[in-house]
Amino acid sequence: MVGYAFMGAAHSQAWRTVNRVFELPLHVRMTAVCGRDEANVAAAAARLGWQEHTTDWRSLVTRDDIDLIDVCTPGDSHAEIAIAALAAGKHVLCEKPLANTITEAREMAAAAARAEANGVRSMCGFNYRRVPAVTLMRRMVADGRIGDIRHIRAVYLQDWITDPQFPLVWRLQKDKAGSGALGDIGAHIIDLTQFVSGQRITGVTALTETFVKERPLPQASSGLSASTEENGGSGTATGPVTVDDAALFLARLDGGAIATYEATRFATGRKNGLRVEINGSRGSVAFDFERMNELEFYDATEPSGEQGFTRILVTEPDHPYLSAWWPPGHGIGYEHAFTHQARDLVEAIATGGEPTPSFTDALQVQLVLDAVIRSAGHGSGWTDVEPILAEVAA
Repeated sequence: MVGYAFMGAAHSQAWRTVNRVFELPLHVRMTAVCGRDEANVAAAAARLGWQEHTTDWRSLVTRDDIDLIDVCTPGDSHAEIAIAALAAGKHVLCEKPLANTITEAREMAAAAARAEANGVRSMCGFNYRRVPAVTLMRRMVADGRIGDIRHIRAVYLQDWITDPQFPLVWRLQKDKAGSGALGDIGAHIIDLTQFVSGQRITGVTALTETFVKERPLPQASSGLSASTEENGGSGTATGPVTVDDAALFLARLDGGAIATYEATRFATGRKNGLRVEINGSRGSVAFDFERMNELEFYDATEPSGEQGFTRILVTEPDHPYLSAWWPPGHGIGYEHAFTHQARDLVEAIATGGEPTPSFTDALQVQLVLDAVIRSAGHGSGWTDVEPILAEVAA
């Protein structure tokens, strides 16, 4: 694994857990973790359960005792690491968004397609797909329970940078993160809605905004939960915020649905407010991550006197993934989606299956992000999503 901070810790939890929960044809061995700082990566290896540590990711892709590279770094290094690993015959799991630019994303998708011909598998880490309630939501939509999809409504609301004294962490710098709220959390709701609906976004009209344009320079490493005091953000030196704080857009999808999306890190009071609602000709279904073990379902085919939103508690053993966990009514949490992600990837590698979302799937999300940026940069004009190149899609 390359990277060991927030996502690295979540992925490590999954790799430690997956064979202890699921019956799998392969056994995961956590061989080595990589980071830039020797002391910090050594401490992370001991804390997270890795056998070894290194500061040179290139040494990992050449080792015969390593079969899979897990990329948990900022987006500016995804392409270099993933492409090198695939070329070396290593399976790859790469965090979202796939890359910082569509050029890099296309190169990664092409590298994955070449590697797949040699039995090498790759996956992009959109973990919310693996929340059981979301997977059940997809199943219900695919089974026609809500009929023809008309509306998709998606928001992802956070508030962790509302304080203007919060330091200028890497997620607020375009050269490292690619974009701000749009790529960090907007990518999640783009992928999630396309996954659940089975439809792809074809065009958008968008706007973005950066509310705080200068921030204090950090004096230590920073994470999503880091405070100003922890990171020395109260000093006098500042730097420019070069990404969006919020992004909103309207969209059309190829199955006829219309949609609204909002991604912001300035929704005061909202910590991880991801919510998706889909309205169809026969009913509606809604998911709220802050109640992640539930779905809301409205069946418009019921008699009018009996209609109303029903709360489905998604904890039954016949719900997706849950036969491996706890008795009915015992909820699961954020980290379980990463364990389910690891399980699906290991099974695909063992059986020769095609893990999803693939790098091509992730490229399509990247193309939507690019269309949003282009629309916002040109007066919110209608902007078509570029097609995936035929040679990549093949």
